[in-house]
Amino acid sequence: MSNFLRYTMSMATTTTRWLTDEEQRSWRAFRRAARLLFAQLNRDLSRDAGMADGAYEILVVLSEAPARSLRMNELAEATLSSPSRISHAVERLVDLGWIERTTCPSDRRGWLAVLTDAGQDALVAAAPRHVEHIRAHLFRGLSDADVADLGRICEAILSRLPASAALGGGCAGE
Repeated sequence: MSNFLRYTMSMATTTTRWLTDEEQRSWRAFRRAARLLFAQLNRDLSRDAGMADGAYEILVVLSEAPARSLRMNELAEATLSSPSRISHAVERLVDLGWIERTTCPSDRRGWLAVLTDAGQDALVAAAPRHVEHIRAHLFRGLSDADVADLGRICEAILSRLPASAALGGGCAGE
């Protein structure tokens, strides 16, 4: 008997409702598919656009924000990143000239990440190939009904997970 099985059996209580064989199969397939999909998309972005892991998402979020800028904490929330991780990622993008870091006009303690024209150009250049890769790695082989099911399933999962605070405008509070 494996240590994992011994551990899980010793942790089992009468209230534990273990996964069925089908649930276990689905869970493992979902987890593996998600990890492999994101790893492949990151490799594609690195190869095609020279973008490090997460850079594309940061550029997209900033491109859609008012004045192409967000407070660092808002950017972290929007990308599901920790403040330290987003700081490191933004610094790499600052070094590339794709983002500027500026103080917040209404709160000198806060920092804004601002998408530069060069960053917007990098995003526009990367987007067509990225979309091609999403189609190839995620949607190819799925019917329209499968795509609709995937969206419905993901939305149902998201509805049961803790939601992050809505992105606020302006510079108040960090």
